[in-house]
Amino acid sequence: MDQWIKLRRKIHNQEVPLRQLERDTGIHRQTLRKIRDNSQPPGYQRIRPIEKTKIGPYIDRIKAILKTDKAEHKKQYYTAKKIWEILQSEGFNGGYTIVKDAIREIKKTSKEVFMPLSQRPGEAQVDFGQAVVKFNGTLKKVMFFVMSMVHSDAMFVMAFPRECTEAFMEAHVRAFDFFGCVPNRISYDNTRIAVTKILTHHKRKYTAEFKRLISHHLFEPHFCNVRRPNEKGIVEGSVKYSRLNFMVPVPQVKDYDELNRLLRDCCQSDLDRILRGKRSLSKKQLLAEDRVVAIALPDDKFDYRKTASTFASSESLVRYNTNDYSVPVSYAHHQITIKASVRFIEIYRWDKLIASHRRCWDRECQIFEPMHYLELLERKPGSLDHARPMEELQLPKCFNTYRRLLETHRDDGTKEYIKILLLLKKYSFTQIAKAITKALNYRIYCFDAILQFLLTTEDYAFTTFSLAGRDHLRGVTVNKTEVAAYGSLVSGGCDVKTA
Repeated sequence: MDQWIKLRRKIHNQEVPLRQLERDTGIHRQTLRKIRDNSQPPGYQRIRPIEKTKIGPYIDRIKAILKTDKAEHKKQYYTAKKIWEILQSEGFNGGYTIVKDAIREIKKTSKEVFMPLSQRPGEAQVDFGQAVVKFNGTLKKVMFFVMSMVHSDAMFVMAFPRECTEAFMEAHVRAFDFFGCVPNRISYDNTRIAVTKILTHHKRKYTAEFKRLISHHLFEPHFCNVRRPNEKGIVEGSVKYSRLNFMVPVPQVKDYDELNRLLRDCCQSDLDRILRGKRSLSKKQLLAEDRVVAIALPDDKFDYRKTASTFASSESLVRYNTNDYSVPVSYAHHQITIKASVRFIEIYRWDKLIASHRRCWDRECQIFEPMHYLELLERKPGSLDHARPMEELQLPKCFNTYRRLLETHRDDGTKEYIKILLLLKKYSFTQIAKAITKALNYRIYCFDAILQFLLTTEDYAFTTFSLAGRDHLRGVTVNKTEVAAYGSLVSGGCDVKTA
């Protein structure tokens, strides 16, 4: 480069002819012309592309093979080695390297170019992600919902045991409450939770539950093209960011309620973050702009529970999502309605709540409430020792002691014991246990004794009649009755004299 600069000075400043420089330096005149016309060495420039005589005739064939990959799973795409073997069987006599270079060149030129898009206020995107969380020392995989506002990049994250309709619906309601508004337009991938059929372009046929959500909040859903997650790139980035920043290190919690409180606090703190290219405004300030153009929250609350109608079986069980839940035996063989959320299964007969259970996320389980079967025990006392629902009834030791004594002293001891169990509908375990302990102390073995001990003794102050505010009654005198007068009732008389 130093010699290049020296020669350019002689040519331009000292005006030394090229012919003289050629004689003095021995440099070819064509090279001197390049030095004269270029401030730095231009390097080698190819005038025409290299003619690929061997691979050239097979370029279209390679493109056709690579095109078929789009219809296959990405883990089963054609490798360069496999394409080389196919070309060899079709007469190609070149090496593996030139085939590999040709494939790389084709893929490079076929890469998609994206258009930068404006981020209008009042729009949002939704997606689910996966993470690992430690619950009471046990690692479990969780699904977490993310809704991200496009303009402000404010995000809401909530974790669930499974990606399902109940989680999808509840997460929307929680996200709207967190943002303080309903986005005008929300973008989704083609999840089966919301879509039953993909029609032309961006048109979709919605599920019944998703229609309920839209009708209540009145937002416009938008679905990405198939296999085009880049069309909702904001939330794709939010899923990755929340996993790396909110769940690293791995959260250690007791349950989902604690985990979701942690995630909500993280989302709240994240609102103070300032993003590059956002006019030096925080997410909280940009979210205020979102609220101006977004839809206001509806006055009435949305019931995000999933509804299903079914019949209670002969064993007084109803099935939901492969699991069976008990109902009171009086509703067996009746049509009932199930309303399922992520945490609870609530069962109704018409509009009356007849049973409520904690949601089970295992499969093919039976969840019993022993109280539902107490009424049936009265009709079928022989099933007491073999009833599966009763196995989950944790009774104090005095119950078993009293049952044993009842069956020892009475022929109908089992039936009497079942009557005592039926008292659990009205009284607590503690109250009945105290009554049983009292009966054991007095060595009284019958249901009536337990019932008598359960009756609360009224305070004497509440059994007296107060004349306060009843001055008109102060002059009334009630005569005492002669006890002897009741003798006439025994003898059949009807005339009772009072003193």
